[in-house]
Formats: sequence, C-alpha cells, structure tokens
Amino acid sequence: MEVKGTLLPIGGNEDKGVQGSGQNKMEYIEEGILSRVVRESGGKEALILIIPTASSIPEEVGSNYLKAFGKLQCTNVKVLDIQERRQADSSNNLNLINKADCVMFSGGDQSKITKKIKDTRFHEIMEHRFVNDGIVIAGTSAGAMCMSSEMITGGSSKEALIKDAVSMQKGMGFISNLIIDSHFIRRGRFGRLAEAVAKFPNLLGIGLAEDTGLVIKQNNWFEIIGSGMVILFDPREIKHNNFKLLDPGTPMSLVNLKVHVLTNGDKFNITKRQVKVLPLDAPFITT
Repeated sequence: MEVKGTLLPIGGNEDKGVQGSGQNKMEYIEEGILSRVVRESGGKEALILIIPTASSIPEEVGSNYLKAFGKLQCTNVKVLDIQERRQADSSNNLNLINKADCVMFSGGDQSKITKKIKDTRFHEIMEHRFVNDGIVIAGTSAGAMCMSSEMITGGSSKEALIKDAVSMQKGMGFISNLIIDSHFIRRGRFGRLAEAVAKFPNLLGIGLAEDTGLVIKQNNWFEIIGSGMVILFDPREIKHNNFKLLDPGTPMSLVNLKVHVLTNGDKFNITKRQVKVLPLDAPFITT
C-alpha cells in the first residue's frame, strides 16, 4: 500500500532554541529537527497540532513547543491537550485533525497516548489522512515510540536481555515494520531493543539518540537527521534466538544480529534492508 504521509520520530530532547551544554546539541534551532518538521509540513503557515497527552506536565510542554515553533516564525500552531478519550473526538478536535498539516506528539508515557487516543475517531481520521493526504506525523520520545504497531512500554536497562524484562503492547500503527526506542544512547537501551526484536524477529529495531530523528517517506526509505546517531537492529539473519524456548526471567542469547550505526544524512531502505551512507568526504548536513 502506497502511503503519502511522512513520519518523523525523534529520540527526545530535540533542540527547541534553548541554550544548553549537551555535546550533542545543535547551535541553532533553525538548523535543527523542528525546522525540518516545519519544512516537511509545508512551511511557516502550516497548521501544526501539538499533542502533549503523554506528558505529566502538558501545559508546560505545550507552551514550550509554542515558543519553539514561534522562534521558527510559524503562525498556525495549536495545542490539543487531550486527557480523556471523549476529548479526542470533540467537534473542535475533529475539525482540526481534518485540516492539519502536521500532528506532533510530545514525550512522556507512550501508554497514555494509546489509552486516550488509539481507536478513537480522531485516530481514524489521522490514519486516513496519513495514508491518503500526505499529513506529517511527528513525535518525540514517547511520541516516537507510539508510532509503530508493536510498541515498547517499559523495561529496565539493568535487566536487559532477560526474557520478559521488556513490556510491549500495540501502538498507534502508523508503521508496521519497525520497533522504535528513544533516548537510546544516554539511557543504555541496547538490551531492551534487542529483546524486542528477538520477540518480533520480522521487525527492525530503531534506537534513536536524543536530538536525532528519522524522516520516513512512503514506509520505505528513511533519512537520519539531527546531531546524534541511530542504532538499527536487523534480525533477519539471526542464526540463534532462544526467546520462545526460555522461561521468563532467564538470560537470552542471540547470534548474528546485524547492527548498523547511522548518522545525519545516512539513509536506509526498510523494504530492501539496504543502507546508503554519505561518502567519507561529504560535507556535514544539519537537516
């Protein structure tokens, strides 16, 4: 099925134009990920809906995004603070999702997004427009993780590669062949994503560093953007995977799990499992 929309999952802590000391931060918001969100959505006049449902501080998060997109001179940004399922399907919100150029989910708890929005009329319209109208769906941290059909909901890095240390449930289903994890480098989530792909060996595992994202078009090629890296797990050629044989709480083993480390400007074909990296002498590209 051909998909006209664009997915833009982000690993969290993207540059919002606030000065910081993190070594993986870009210097100017105009060169960062949110700027790419605006361009993919059609420019500064695009209708962008911010949904801070996942956050425990939705008003503050919504305000921060209004300021960030304001710095990019966006003129049509609205916050939809959906805290109950009935709110998702309010006449105002349904009217907005029918007109929106972009929807952006904030970070927080991805389970809140699925609990309060999944399978509502709002979700159905968003899915339809993503497939048919070319709407952009962006999300950071929890907002990125909820995009896939199989969604990680929790799991301690300290207990990684112990069977059932990772908890999963159904996500929003915008893309079916990826499992997405966020804050991947800073929080040491290598093991939990490895267990996730051991559980679903037909899917690719995507570990997004902070201030790093993907631009996924037509559910096929994706491009890495931002200042960090993406760790990609391809389990297609695994020769030993004892996940199904083990009792819960037992250490797992995986053999021949293919891993790619990709950075800004690199590309990957999801269907063909083909990597396209920038030439060694290519100039650095910010977005």
